[in-house]
Amino acid sequence: MGDTFRARVRGGMLEPIDRIELPEGEEVTVTIVDLPSARDLAAFARARGGWRGTVDVDALIHNIYESRLVSTRPEPRV
Repeated sequence: MGDTFRARVRGGMLEPIDRIELPEGEEVTVTIVDLPSARDLAAFARARGGWRGTVDVDALIHNIYESRLVSTRPEPRV
């Protein structure tokens, strides 16, 4: 069984905002998903395109693939 509901933190405890349809005493596992705030999303939007014109994208991609060919592991001794 799974359900999603909104909750607010008060005094270190989760206080449900929505009604929860569970029997009294039911034990559940809670997963916390921290959603980005409007402020976080606005900052991300302002940063969009910040590297435009300063980075050669084709060269960057080429260098990434070239660096994957370099082995940094020691030769195994058998």
